[in-house]
Amino acid sequence: MIQPVVKRDVELRDQVLQELKWDTRIDEADIGVTAHEGVVTLSGTARSYSERLAAQEAAHRVAGVHDVANDIQVRLPGSHARTDADIARAVRNVLEWNVLVPAESIETTVASGWVTLDGSVATWRQRSDAESAIRNLPGVQGIVNKIRIQGPQVEASILRDAIQSALERRAEREAKHLSITTEGGHVTIAGKVRTWADLQAVLGTVEHAPGVLEVTDNLEIDPSI
Repeated sequence: MIQPVVKRDVELRDQVLQELKWDTRIDEADIGVTAHEGVVTLSGTARSYSERLAAQEAAHRVAGVHDVANDIQVRLPGSHARTDADIARAVRNVLEWNVLVPAESIETTVASGWVTLDGSVATWRQRSDAESAIRNLPGVQGIVNKIRIQGPQVEASILRDAIQSALERRAEREAKHLSITTEGGHVTIAGKVRTWADLQAVLGTVEHAPGVLEVTDNLEIDPSI
């Protein structure tokens, strides 16, 4: 059995800093890192919302990191400042150009750089795709996703079996350590995965299932499984 990855706080902090430096999307000079018993806290500033998320993803990639608290603030350079009207127009254009997103069903509001998505779509995946589409836009400080799912009703047992089968096809090793509960389209996925990438792959599989109206992520990262 693979032994759990246990690192001292200083070692873990240094490895997260190295990972931030390795990722070309991130200017690590403005980001601070602290670590305590597998929990990493990121602080400082980023030039964009997408850089803030990239730093979070980079920290999760380091073995031994169990949780990340992302306290990074988005601070745009003066020459890149955008008004809310500019951001709103950019958001609308991106949504309309994305063939995976039903832009006509989505409403947006922009206030102080924060984008709120509202409306309804047919699947949970479309909801995620709408959010992903606007993450890299200049001026975006953060995203609040209030999009509702108005897809076909699927019986809970059928939905659970469909997700279980998909997980076994794509991640047989991880599927053995997972539990799935379904209630009225609300899916709760729990258990352990080995890496942050595995966690994202499992959630991506769940998002594609027809009938999913909401997803609760109770997964834990445990390299020893």
